Amino acid sequence: MTDLSGKHIVITGASTGIGRASATCFAAAGATVTMIARRAELLEQAADELGGKAAWAAADVADKAQLVAALDKAVAANGPIDGLFLNAGIGGTFAAIEDYTDETFDAVMAVNVKGAFWAIQHVLPSMKQRGQGAILLTGSLASERGLPMNAGYVASKHAVLGLSRAVANEAAEFGIRCNCILPGLIETPMLDGLPPEAATQMAKAVPQGRTGKPEELAQVAAFLLSDAASHVTAQGWAVDGGMLGTMRV
Repeated sequence: MTDLSGKHIVITGASTGIGRASATCFAAAGATVTMIARRAELLEQAADELGGKAAWAAADVADKAQLVAALDKAVAANGPIDGLFLNAGIGGTFAAIEDYTDETFDAVMAVNVKGAFWAIQHVLPSMKQRGQGAILLTGSLASERGLPMNAGYVASKHAVLGLSRAVANEAAEFGIRCNCILPGLIETPMLDGLPPEAATQMAKAVPQGRTGKPEELAQVAAFLLSDAASHVTAQGWAVDGGMLGTMRV
């Protein structure tokens, strides 16, 4: 198992799916974990299940003031942030470009891109001062492919990958790494939100012949945030059963 002993890792979007599985994985690997998400009741339940190994702060990452307050609360409770896993995201809606509303586009960009940008902007100065840190953003296969019928989501996930590479370039000289993890068809609430016919069609494209589990992605996230990945930065790392290397849109 990846060793995260002595590290304080903050996870956004931590109440369900990939974020929740990652909190369990990171805590088991020795990290002190702070979970951030909107729903306080789910965060409290998750913290209880982890036996006191995790703290939490309720915040909407699309609200800069709430997000900054949650990050400051994490530092006050558990010390400087060694690892930042920016996993919070929403899927938007399935619609043709001409039918995609401004409201949906703005909401997707606010959560998926602005929230990640604000978090990095707030945490990076401390990481630079300490000369260490690891940042991981959750992208998507849509970070690398122009998938149809969800322009806002695809645009946001391309932006997330670009943001991670820009941060990696700027921060490398300070001993900070930044990568982007690209989930494929992982069994999460977002996957459940796909139209059944779309999910079935996409599942057929997985070379391994199955969807992935959040725990499988969490293990890769733990590695990328650990010292074992000390020479890995500016990468888009797919956890997708081989889809990205083989899929045809």
